[in-house]
Amino acid sequence: MTTDEFALPECADRGWTRRAIEILQGDRHRSADTHLLKPVFKGLPGISVYLKDESTHPTGSLKHRLAHSLFLYGICNGKIREGTTLVEASSGSTAVSEAYFAQLLGLPFVAVMTRSTSPAKIEAIERFGGRCHLVGRPDEVYGVAARLAQEAGGHYLDQFTNAERATDWRGNNNIAVSIFEQMRQEPHPVPDWIVMSAGTGGTSATLGRYIRYRNLDTRLCVADVEFSAFYDAFMTGDMGVICDRPSRIEGVGRPRVEPSFIPGVIDHMMRVPDAASIAAAHVLSERLFRRVGASTGTNFHALCRLAAGMMREGREGALVTVICDGGDRYAGTYYDPDWLAAQGIDIAPHRARLEQFLDTGEFR
Repeated sequence: MTTDEFALPECADRGWTRRAIEILQGDRHRSADTHLLKPVFKGLPGISVYLKDESTHPTGSLKHRLAHSLFLYGICNGKIREGTTLVEASSGSTAVSEAYFAQLLGLPFVAVMTRSTSPAKIEAIERFGGRCHLVGRPDEVYGVAARLAQEAGGHYLDQFTNAERATDWRGNNNIAVSIFEQMRQEPHPVPDWIVMSAGTGGTSATLGRYIRYRNLDTRLCVADVEFSAFYDAFMTGDMGVICDRPSRIEGVGRPRVEPSFIPGVIDHMMRVPDAASIAAAHVLSERLFRRVGASTGTNFHALCRLAAGMMREGREGALVTVICDGGDRYAGTYYDPDWLAAQGIDIAPHRARLEQFLDTGEFR
């Protein structure tokens, strides 16, 4: 028997896998943690508001964290290899981030999105070397993405299923760890509420699980939008809810209850009208001196309603929410008066209520 007979076979992909992990780790090491902003609103004495600014990631949104996790998950599970064609169903921001990571690794990437996706997001995906496959209805993206991946012999990243499992909710520098670490020396280091809107449901699942894992008193409120299945599912317990109209707030709201949505870790949900989400984005943008997206407006409007409740009860404390992305991508929609008029959206009443609340503490 020769020595060669005892030689162990080499895995052809291990070399590429090692290099890919090193590239992803390098990107993480080059990116500092995102800021936790603390704007001051004179009408809210005793209430501290914090904004976790995820718009400062290299790809401009909260979805940078998710995309990083999905790539690691796919590589470490042997689904993403050298030359693998990657396909995603996305409303835009996740695909932008995934196109960025695909370009880093030299992998082809296809994003399946509705034709209503903002042109700025489509342009960003293509700038990173991705290809956009546009469909008519939101409920078409899942099947088309799975089919394209199968036809290419590639990998369907499937953020809506894998978001809650790809992220290590116990730690590993996830958004929950970051928030509570940054809050540690604040007057109220354990916030009364964290507010998060739902797209995949993955971020709310991470936050809710971490809060329970660390046995914290913080409660999680998930804000949902019009034409979305999440709120009704939470209220009724029916996970089969279907919404036949597309959400007008990009990045949040889904026609079905996504697999990554975990209602058991949510303490409270509220539905925010689309006009209120967009109005809140306008109000917050003016006070931060830069634009934020409408999903951030959803978060901020829900936070203000919770703050109003705390003030009525005479309670002081802290509330945290997330700046999901910047508003420059939506110059032709949420910040365009003609687009708002065409959609039949009047933000003026909601805007006036929010302005009054932030300046006087009265929410009517």
